[in-house]
Amino acid sequence: MAATTSAAVTESPGLETQRKEIESLLQEHELCAGDTWYLVERRWYEQWKEYVVTGDQNSSSFPGQIDNTELFEELDSYHLKERLVENEDFVLIPAEAWCNLLAWYGMVDDQPALERKVVDLPSTVKVEVYPVEIFLCLHSNMENVVTAQFSRVDHIHTIQKVMMKQFDVVEGAETRLWMKSSDTCCERLRNVHVNVLDSSLSSGMTVIMEMRNEDGTWPSSRPQIIRNSVEEQESYRGQPGVCGLTNLGNTCFMNSALQCLSNTPPLTEYFLQSAYLEELNFTNPLGMKGEIAEAYADVIKQMWSGRHYSVVPRLFKTKVGHFASQFLGYQQHDSQELLSFLLDGLHEDLNRVKNKEYIELRDADGRPDQEVAEEAWHNHRRRNNSVIVDTFHGLFKSTLVCPECRKVSVTFDPFCYLSVPLPVSKDRVMEVFFVSLDPVAKPVQHRLVVPKAGKVFDLCSALSEMTDVSVNQMVVADVFNHRFYKIYHADESLSCILDRDDIFVYELSSGSVEEEGDEVVLALYLRERSHYRDSGSGSSSCGTSLFGHPLLMAVPRVQCSRNALYHLFLQRLARYVRPPDPSEEDEDDEELYKIQTNGVSDDDGEDNGMRPGPFKRDDCCDGGQWDGQADGPAVTQTQPEQAQTQESGKPAQAEGAIGEVRAGCSTKDSASASCSAGASAGVPTNSQQGAGLQQQQQPCETEEEEEKGECPPQTNEGQAKRKGYQARRRKLLFSIHAVNSNGTTERGMGEDGSAFSFSSQPYVAIDWDPDMKKKCYNENEAEKYVKHQSMEVPHQQTTVQLQECIELFTTVEILEEENPWYCPICKKHQLATKKLDLWSLPEVLIIHLKRFSYTKYSREKLDIIVDFPLRHLDFSGCLLRKTGTNGEPPSRYDLIAVSNHYGGLRDGHYTSYARNKDNGQWYYFDDNKVTYAREEQIVTNAAYLLFYHRQDKIRQPTLPPPSDSSSSPTQPANVTSHKHGMERATSCVNMETD
Repeated sequence: MAATTSAAVTESPGLETQRKEIESLLQEHELCAGDTWYLVERRWYEQWKEYVVTGDQNSSSFPGQIDNTELFEELDSYHLKERLVENEDFVLIPAEAWCNLLAWYGMVDDQPALERKVVDLPSTVKVEVYPVEIFLCLHSNMENVVTAQFSRVDHIHTIQKVMMKQFDVVEGAETRLWMKSSDTCCERLRNVHVNVLDSSLSSGMTVIMEMRNEDGTWPSSRPQIIRNSVEEQESYRGQPGVCGLTNLGNTCFMNSALQCLSNTPPLTEYFLQSAYLEELNFTNPLGMKGEIAEAYADVIKQMWSGRHYSVVPRLFKTKVGHFASQFLGYQQHDSQELLSFLLDGLHEDLNRVKNKEYIELRDADGRPDQEVAEEAWHNHRRRNNSVIVDTFHGLFKSTLVCPECRKVSVTFDPFCYLSVPLPVSKDRVMEVFFVSLDPVAKPVQHRLVVPKAGKVFDLCSALSEMTDVSVNQMVVADVFNHRFYKIYHADESLSCILDRDDIFVYELSSGSVEEEGDEVVLALYLRERSHYRDSGSGSSSCGTSLFGHPLLMAVPRVQCSRNALYHLFLQRLARYVRPPDPSEEDEDDEELYKIQTNGVSDDDGEDNGMRPGPFKRDDCCDGGQWDGQADGPAVTQTQPEQAQTQESGKPAQAEGAIGEVRAGCSTKDSASASCSAGASAGVPTNSQQGAGLQQQQQPCETEEEEEKGECPPQTNEGQAKRKGYQARRRKLLFSIHAVNSNGTTERGMGEDGSAFSFSSQPYVAIDWDPDMKKKCYNENEAEKYVKHQSMEVPHQQTTVQLQECIELFTTVEILEEENPWYCPICKKHQLATKKLDLWSLPEVLIIHLKRFSYTKYSREKLDIIVDFPLRHLDFSGCLLRKTGTNGEPPSRYDLIAVSNHYGGLRDGHYTSYARNKDNGQWYYFDDNKVTYAREEQIVTNAAYLLFYHRQDKIRQPTLPPPSDSSSSPTQPANVTSHKHGMERATSCVNMETD
């Protein structure tokens, strides 16, 4: 109240009248929250009481003008003294009594009236003698600080209005307030409708006001610019809404959903016009205290400011993870799940219903559908009233029929989007590589049609018809990173195999089919050794790396020695492995021999086996000597029969994940393992083994051979050593090791070091020296394959109409056992029949195509093309409600946005198409990249979420379409045509077409 002077004094009544009137007012008025009381200096008040009781109007006890000078710390600021005590320093009188005293006596010039509010504090109701004194300033000019006092019951909105007036802020500007309690700590005053007390504001604190920037950001939280400098961002002027979203790490699912919602006109305009500020619901226990709505508003205003190439939605992602723990971190998620959470969160944060009443739902009980539907919608709006309901909510009619008593239950339920099923094909197309038993035959790529719910046996049966190879001679394996990722049993479901998996089917020899046959199926890995020497210690070490394609071979058990396996492996690799030319070998061996001996004559008596050299380094990697000798990997060149007679002792049992593997698909346990291992090259004949091997010169192994003259004549001991070295070098293209299933760890061998035991883990690796591999291994030939004629037949992509999916949605179905219905007549749960019908549709209809199919038996993604219209999607034949002038509600829709998913179940990538509401142009959004899109590009097998806008609500574009749609709207200098799909991860199958 303004200061009142003596000039305002009016003629006062008699003293007795004054006394009675003031005493009556003091007795009648109790403290009531919100009322106004006034402070009066106690000595003046006591003087006035003495005057009206004992004196007259001419008495010397006349108090004069109301004077509160003693209550002020200083008269310049009229700041109230601290720690004043009621009834000692001042008295409190109600507003009416104050007005009377002021009218009768006036007030000392320029003194302000000490007006105070009655506040209802948590523990008491009292007059607020000391209001909260707060410092006010703008974020843009924090040096200009104004001091103001507010009651604890004043709303933050009051402070906001005072500040806008004090600092000449344009009316209608969007502002927000921060509460600063220390030099480093600031907290948002989100809810302007709470009072000062509830917001924890106290004297001495600072309230800072900031205004939103033109680019949609706030000065206090300008996003980090990643792709462009601040100057470029500030100077950039683009089409509002044509703005990318930075991928924060597997957040493409979120970006895709946000782009679709951003291009939903009624929702975006609601936020751009700041209508949400008046509807933020901070008290809804189901909401997020308005934080999700505010975070979403910030993203939308930045995207539609026309000032950004791309926006970093980090704060929004943080808020989503805070309120929905499933979205914490940076794992890939489903865009439909994110959309569902976001629409529900926005609805609760913006719900106009502050206190939801309890409503008991009623069954139809034979009442007309129109009556029941109106009742259901009215009840829904009594608890749920927001822009989300206005824009996205429609109404289902749900009909349940008891199979026993035929009780019919009809209810009407609201929905936010339609999740429509896709027609599921019973067949599946798979591509596999068939590896023949013939070692010189290249792998053949086949395209097979198999039952979607089939077994591995069905895949083998389909392949058998093309190859004339018995199913019992096939083994199916998943090859990944040069090793067997998994070897399948015949009775395993095909759903275990993904479309992206590289599947090889190996042909086995017929002898491996027998349960207790004489053959064992070996998994063969190819490894390359890399050598390095520790110069400090003088020791040498080596490592291995897998390469090429692994093989499966059926090997006779009697030939599981190193020597016999060497011949079998070499024959199996004959297509792309050749022995070196003997003439080349002699020259190379001479050089290697000189290096081996370091140029020192053999006559010096030094043991060559102790000298460092290439073969000494090989020894360190062999995991044991082949024949007990110390100088080099000497491999005996005995025939298989001789090797068998030389082997003795019980071989060590190896560790492993699978047991003895044989061919065939028997249902017995021991035979089932046969379907999890590989193919055979067969047992080579003597003539086959002789290719490039037996023609080579063999060294003498025994004295008997020397006596028979079977050895070439030796001129001296050094020459004998050299030739023996050369012979051993010639017949060793690679070394053989028993390994674990990953090919990384070498296992122990038999007691004599020459025989293998494969009773528990039939995995073998052949190790190549890099020089020998370069000389003898033909990589180009190894990678070649041929295509079967089935690959030439173009794969027909299945196409269904969107209308078919909607019809499936409204088809009668039987409830699942996990979700029965309780029949009120039968008094028990029943597997009732259920039918859903569309009663009313919203302004914006979201259709979720259920591409991800999950059952007890399988999981898959349906990649069929759903042919959906871009214009005139008509629901008139589906809607049950009949209203309006022509008897039907508006039911035609136009497409405005699409969320796409590329990839499979385990991973993928999300993008989106959307039509800009201002210029009518379609754009393709791929995280922070935005390109123009043509309408014929939009319908693909990646479409996942469809956004349709009802035609009667669509407004015509206010801007003309871009004149040149051939370049990128956000990156004119870097135009790239977008591809429909995700770059596939590097596959282990690196083959060349023959």
